[in-house]
Amino acid sequence: MAENKDKKVLNVPALRFPEFTEEWKRIKVSDLLDFYSTNSLSWEQLEYEPNEPYNLHYGLIHVGLSTLIDLTKDKLPSIKDGNVPKKYELCKEGDIAFADASEDTNEVAKVVEFYNLGDKKVVCGLHTIHGRNNNGQTAKGFLGYCFSSTIFHNQIRRIAQGTKIYSISTKNFSEIFVGLPSRSEQQKIATLLRLIDERIATQNKIIEKYESLIQAIIYQKKAAGIRKGDWQKTELSNVLKERIEKNTNGYIICSVSVSQGVINQIEYLGRSFAAKETLHYNVVKYGDIVYTKSPTGDFPYGIVKRSYIKDDVAVSPLYGVYMPVNDYIGVILHFYFMQPSNAFNYLHPLIQKGAKNTINITNERFLKNSIPLPKTENEAIYIANTLISIQKKIDMEKKMLWSYEKEKQYLLSKMFI
Repeated sequence: MAENKDKKVLNVPALRFPEFTEEWKRIKVSDLLDFYSTNSLSWEQLEYEPNEPYNLHYGLIHVGLSTLIDLTKDKLPSIKDGNVPKKYELCKEGDIAFADASEDTNEVAKVVEFYNLGDKKVVCGLHTIHGRNNNGQTAKGFLGYCFSSTIFHNQIRRIAQGTKIYSISTKNFSEIFVGLPSRSEQQKIATLLRLIDERIATQNKIIEKYESLIQAIIYQKKAAGIRKGDWQKTELSNVLKERIEKNTNGYIICSVSVSQGVINQIEYLGRSFAAKETLHYNVVKYGDIVYTKSPTGDFPYGIVKRSYIKDDVAVSPLYGVYMPVNDYIGVILHFYFMQPSNAFNYLHPLIQKGAKNTINITNERFLKNSIPLPKTENEAIYIANTLISIQKKIDMEKKMLWSYEKEKQYLLSKMFI
């Protein structure tokens, strides 16, 4: 890679392959792409069955698909019988699809490119913008990364419209420019970034396998323990005690996420979402169990996590905080409730609906159901240590994943104009 240090030459990126020296051409997106109509089919009109045509829903652009779609590996839903539109434009390899709406300005116009259709018929669906370069100016794979670049999304943020939901339309693309190098340079850029994406995908698979191993160990140990009589149903009130301590010392405010557990809001979310006054927030100490009560993704009744933060912190007063009788029971509970079905089966019987039909599980009531746990301390210690050792491997793999993702973001910020 070579850095561009010649400030007299403007239309070149800050970082590029050394064999390329010519300036890039700046072009309006509206002049680069032709746009095609898309359908408005909801998730209820789609299904994961091997029927054509397949349909790209904007939700999959936001979560679930990499920048370059390869339908020999990636899966898209198909359209249910009776819902196929009368008219539609089939996607071609090299076509791109933008998500035209998001709650986050950073996610508006998030893009995917149809890199390999695998001879499948695909159409673009709800809240997508379907674009195609019809004049042969672009190399396959380049547009997906070009429209993922920092400089492109800086332009999008300036024009995205809305208050709670931000959106764009094809008209906005007449105000946005991108840079185009020669096709050979485009191809080299696309190849590099695709290799990094492949490493990211591989890293995610490694992490998923370790996480599956954790759940398999819990399931197998529980099943074998119940069968042999080494495990027994235990009410959580026997192994957890509510911590009633308020944030009078002004500790750092944390949130709780599905993937990261107890996290520092500023470090992970970029800012604090806490109220101005936090003296009434609940204190969390290392090893405590926190129950959020807030629905999220696969956890409609909230998530249960152990705090791995060494220092004392504070969380929302809406969260329940509990001290385990010992550390290894806390570890087992943390991993047990990582499985959505375990969380659902435990929490669902505890639901009390409020006056406005809201779901409410009080801090005390949270302790009033039972789960299988080891009878002996030795068994609990062995299982906890096994799970912790696997989690350490997961953490190492996540650090490697993070480094690949940072490398990709760096290149997206430096290799485009």
